[in-house]
Amino acid sequence: MTRTPELVIIGGGLAGSEAAWQAAQRGVRVRLYDMKPHKFSPAHQSPQLGELVCSNSLRSAAPDTAVGLLKLEMRRLHSLIMQAADASRVPAGKSLAVDREAFAAYITHSLEQLTNMEIIRAEITQLDLAEPVIVATGPLTSEPLAQELARLTGQEHLHFYDAISPIVFADSIDYTKVFRASRYGVGEDYLNCPMSQTEYDRFYQALMTAEQVPLRSFEEPRFFEGCLPIEVLAARGYQTLVYGPMKPVGLRDPATGRQPFAVVQLRQDNRQATLYNLVGFQTKLKYPEQKRVLRLIPGLEQAEFARLGSVHRNTFVQAPGFITTYLNCRGYPQLFLAGQISGVEGYVESTAMGLIAGINATRQVTGQSLLSPPRPTALGALIHHLTDTTVKDFQPTNVNFGLFPPLLNRLPKKARGAAYARRAQQALEAWLQEHPELGIPYVEPNNMVKDLRPGAG
Repeated sequence: MTRTPELVIIGGGLAGSEAAWQAAQRGVRVRLYDMKPHKFSPAHQSPQLGELVCSNSLRSAAPDTAVGLLKLEMRRLHSLIMQAADASRVPAGKSLAVDREAFAAYITHSLEQLTNMEIIRAEITQLDLAEPVIVATGPLTSEPLAQELARLTGQEHLHFYDAISPIVFADSIDYTKVFRASRYGVGEDYLNCPMSQTEYDRFYQALMTAEQVPLRSFEEPRFFEGCLPIEVLAARGYQTLVYGPMKPVGLRDPATGRQPFAVVQLRQDNRQATLYNLVGFQTKLKYPEQKRVLRLIPGLEQAEFARLGSVHRNTFVQAPGFITTYLNCRGYPQLFLAGQISGVEGYVESTAMGLIAGINATRQVTGQSLLSPPRPTALGALIHHLTDTTVKDFQPTNVNFGLFPPLLNRLPKKARGAAYARRAQQALEAWLQEHPELGIPYVEPNNMVKDLRPGAG
């Protein structure tokens, strides 16, 4: 009898789950290891696969944005995570936001239903490179495995700090002080807490004097620029927040008929609209201080918190020069890295790297040549970022059009996104024509139901 090819994947987050789905759909037997629920990272609390630990937003869904384009490319390659997001979507204007419990349940159920999928709940601390393996342990990789990766890479593993936004219970919001609207009148998906300059001044002074959770003596405060804690932003100047997460542009308070001085936006966090998260309010303030400062926001004076903000270390590998364009490692071709540990930032980007790693590890297991997406695509642009050895100070990044090859013609700024998208889609379709085996048919898992939260359905 012919032995079914096998692939080991370590980590059941977005990247690991996507890699496992891609491999299993191509006929490979998958052993997916996840240490939950026997051991949790500082940010995880659910035993489900694909748990979202920060925001519930997968950012813009517009196809003329870099991240929106990336979503389109992933859907074209039958991404499980995109299927889960579409099935658990909640209102968020132009963004793709999800009910985090339904989202994780969809992913977990989908993988559990596959007959060639074995999910093993155990922590892996050492790597056996006798067979292909994908490490997708995420930004909170356990210390023993992080040390193992540091040994293999021949360098000290790097890190930066990521912070989590608080979530409030909807029934603790004072709806007489907030208004429902999206910017520029495009829908009514956000709750907006308007501030006068006096109210903003009081909030700003409290924020600047609030006590923060100190870093440990050996930790270096290298925050990801796209996810800075509000107190770090505020320290850059009095109006930094007004031009950042608290910008009032495009919003008009119906109570005054005017644009507020500042606005705090609340985004629906679950389908039942019982939870809202504070958009862009990631923070490392101590818990009592968070409650004191955030209750100065109009409408949140009596707010009750389902989750307070926190800060944690994110581990990633210095990718350029170590990771190939196929997402396996130089010197260890049987070792693939996927997700944030590979050097990307963000839910969608992490998933995308899991998708490509899953495809290529499967091809390696089955004796096929490895593939890399075309450079003009969003997938190709991210991989180029990970493999560009000309970068002197490598840092994880979200997908953005600055990573793409420049357009040949100068276009107005508003037209560039659509031009990048057209070029990328043409390149992707040409690539898929060359490799029709990538267009696998979608297999609907058995007993799938719309609401997959525990106890639902």
